[in-house]
Amino acid sequence: MTGIRRLAVATATAICCLALAAPAATAVVYPNSIAATGDSITRAFNTCPFPFTDCPQNSWATGTEAAVNSFYLRIRAVNEGITGHANNDARSGARMSNLPEQVTRAIEQRVEFVVIEMGANDVCTSSEETMTSVASFEREFERAIRELRERLPAARVAVGSIPSIYTLWEILHTNRSATETWRRLSICQSMLRNATSLSREDEERRLRVQRREVEFNSALERVCATYANCQWDRNTGYNYRFESREVGTNDFFHPSQRGQHSIAEIEFPLIRF
Repeated sequence: MTGIRRLAVATATAICCLALAAPAATAVVYPNSIAATGDSITRAFNTCPFPFTDCPQNSWATGTEAAVNSFYLRIRAVNEGITGHANNDARSGARMSNLPEQVTRAIEQRVEFVVIEMGANDVCTSSEETMTSVASFEREFERAIRELRERLPAARVAVGSIPSIYTLWEILHTNRSATETWRRLSICQSMLRNATSLSREDEERRLRVQRREVEFNSALERVCATYANCQWDRNTGYNYRFESREVGTNDFFHPSQRGQHSIAEIEFPLIRF
């Protein structure tokens, strides 16, 4: 055998062996059921024609409205097994202290995928002084995650960061309709009180509230990291620079239907199935 032929045979053998040794690609297994926990954002509050009501069909997590293209619809497009198995266990007005009871419902539903978007109401309170403490926030979240880990160990969990309330103030504090609505309805006064004021006192208060929100998101990240099946969004939700059209005009606070779509659009690609 000539040197060239010997080299060709050796090369072919090496390629063959490498192919045999290559690990098989891991198949993507999409869940057959989903439960969403959280607050009015996950309930798609104020996105229906009739104002100041929940509108779960528009939810970023479990909604059935095609224009939103929720997590549920995106999974159903590749796995029909999830059809009819979407549970929205969120509750408008909920705080982190309510998450354990919502998680209990998800466990009772025996779902394969749990999404968590909680904390906006722990930041947005009647005043800076009434915000939830970081210690309490983290303790309640840890309790919920521990229950999932112990009672539903195979379920995947996705945790979203709290959207930036300071960004909301930034983009709308010069909109008179927005600032009047915030004042009249006493919306998120910890951040949005005296919304048109640029005084040092008011700006320092806003920055303290923003800092509390950052601390809450850090707590979400820390606790999520203790559970192998928990996926943190790496502050994607918090860092997203949403636009005014992504905020509903009934209260200038909750995401519009377009905003609900945006949440699904930026968060879903982060999930590892």
